[in-house]
Amino acid sequence: MTRMIVSFAPHIRERVTTSRIMLDVIIALCPAFIAAVLIFGPRAALVTGVCVASCVFFEWAYQKLLKKTITVGDFSAVITGMLLAFNLPVGIPLWQAIFGSGVAIILVKQLFGGIGKNFANPAITARIVMFISFPAAMATWAPIPVDAISSATPLELIQRGDLAALPGMWDMFIGTRMGSLGETSALALLIGGIYLLARRVITWHIPVAFIGTVFVLTALLGIQPTFQLFAGGLLLGAIFMATDYPTSPQTRTGRIIFGIGCGVLTVIIRAWGAYPEGVSFAILFMNVLVPFINKLTMTKPLGGIKKKP
Repeated sequence: MTRMIVSFAPHIRERVTTSRIMLDVIIALCPAFIAAVLIFGPRAALVTGVCVASCVFFEWAYQKLLKKTITVGDFSAVITGMLLAFNLPVGIPLWQAIFGSGVAIILVKQLFGGIGKNFANPAITARIVMFISFPAAMATWAPIPVDAISSATPLELIQRGDLAALPGMWDMFIGTRMGSLGETSALALLIGGIYLLARRVITWHIPVAFIGTVFVLTALLGIQPTFQLFAGGLLLGAIFMATDYPTSPQTRTGRIIFGIGCGVLTVIIRAWGAYPEGVSFAILFMNVLVPFINKLTMTKPLGGIKKKP
């Protein structure tokens, strides 16, 4: 008689490792990296390289100093470095980029226990800290080698009502406009997003809910809904940062709620806030609410007993 083996769930497993998932995300970010170098020049590669190297070093040094398991081989620090760089202007002083990398890895990630235990996205949190600490550098857009329509970002132009100076839709789509390194090329970001969906690294729920909410609300408000989709860090945030596993809901319903919440907050900040962009603040705020969203949307296991409040 064959012996029956009893074990706890999950009973269906896939041979997918953390490093494999992270490599897929790195591959998905490559089109945006290539676009950044083509649009902004070699310094885009320099800023990205400094952020990646700094993040890897800070993670290795922290774990080495505290005699913890070295986890730089899972490539999560590489992704944090790339995403942080993609949220910075090309002319950012390199020492400030290193400072931001330290904030992302040590303060946001490692002090909370490392990968999977941080409550907020490290790159987004570091960007906000840098925005508050170095407002001038974070809002200085260096001239780019291609023919740009304006030295201001599209969101800045929309906020001050200078619609005549907005770049054409084709320039918005391919990325020949002012902005942070990795946010300008909608084409490159969409290619990366399609790759992640095809590889089943992310699901459609958060990006579609996030982007769709921004489009519908800005259309109702009459503030250039199409430009709002391609301007700022909406696509970068919705595809690559709001979908971060540790800081996004576990259920499908929760992800839709999370995406809608991010979209609503983004539009509120863009329409009535002091800053033209609101994606980073929106995602960070919704990160804080993830435990509550999980609690509200988590279903009862089959055969389980619902706990009394």
